[in-house]
Amino acid sequence: MLRIVFMGTPDFAVPTLLEVVGQGHDIAAVYTQPPRPAGRGMGERKSPVHGAAERLGLEVRTPKSLKGEDAKAAFAALNADVAVVVAYGLILPKPVLDAPELGCLNLHASLLPRWRGAAPIQRAVMAGDAQTGVMVMRMEEGLDTGPVCLAEKTPIGTDENAGQLHDRLARLGADLMVRALGALERGALACTEQSREGVTYAAKIDKAESRLDFARPAEELHNLVRGLSPFPGAFFQIETGGRRERVKLLKAAPAEGSGAPGTLLDGGAIACGEGALKLLEVQRAGRKPMGAAEFLRGLPAGFKVVA
Repeated sequence: MLRIVFMGTPDFAVPTLLEVVGQGHDIAAVYTQPPRPAGRGMGERKSPVHGAAERLGLEVRTPKSLKGEDAKAAFAALNADVAVVVAYGLILPKPVLDAPELGCLNLHASLLPRWRGAAPIQRAVMAGDAQTGVMVMRMEEGLDTGPVCLAEKTPIGTDENAGQLHDRLARLGADLMVRALGALERGALACTEQSREGVTYAAKIDKAESRLDFARPAEELHNLVRGLSPFPGAFFQIETGGRRERVKLLKAAPAEGSGAPGTLLDGGAIACGEGALKLLEVQRAGRKPMGAAEFLRGLPAGFKVVA
């Protein structure tokens, strides 16, 4: 068995932690982001990995940075064989990368070199990609530039949203990392340099991207809705009685129809620059998600979609 430092923060990383522990590896410590203010009361909330590690009785460390000499020394003192990194959220300085005898393995949710960076799952869906996957790579100082050791591909369903894909990839990734660790332990983990062609970057989602511009083609907006569902959610605005209201569009589908962009068509579709987008599930401010028919019945006559 290997002596491992696990480094991860969000829900995506939890299945990998559970699988690694389940394989009987020695977890020297779990590194995760510090608790953050969250919720209505803005009380400090531990990360999903933090909670899972505590339930497993593992030592948890939450440094704000790994750049300081004390943080580097504390990491090196763990004498780990390998670090397993899954969406940790902090940059690992070279002394940290070099500390484990067998290096640092990172699980990334894309088919590198496509979608390096922070939001690979959402970007793949928003771009209308037909395929994605998970990869285990050896970490180096560049952003997701290390050699790839193992990969698992999977199709993206035409109606699959980012949340659904996230959950599938988290499970696939956990299995892939366990396989990589097994090969590493046997001295049989071979890694290949990434291609220099096809590099794209998955930047963090900007709030401004969430607003639906119905002058765009319906297919593009369908992908945008899928890529931003369930969070942060794509939205449009309606105007009723001189008041504007934001409406999240959680689920939609391309539809037949045409008209001036933003026009509500028969059957609950909105005209786009090309084609139309049928509303399937929406959420008004302060309310629970609802079907399109219920949403439209609850609106007064004369409402309109506004840019």
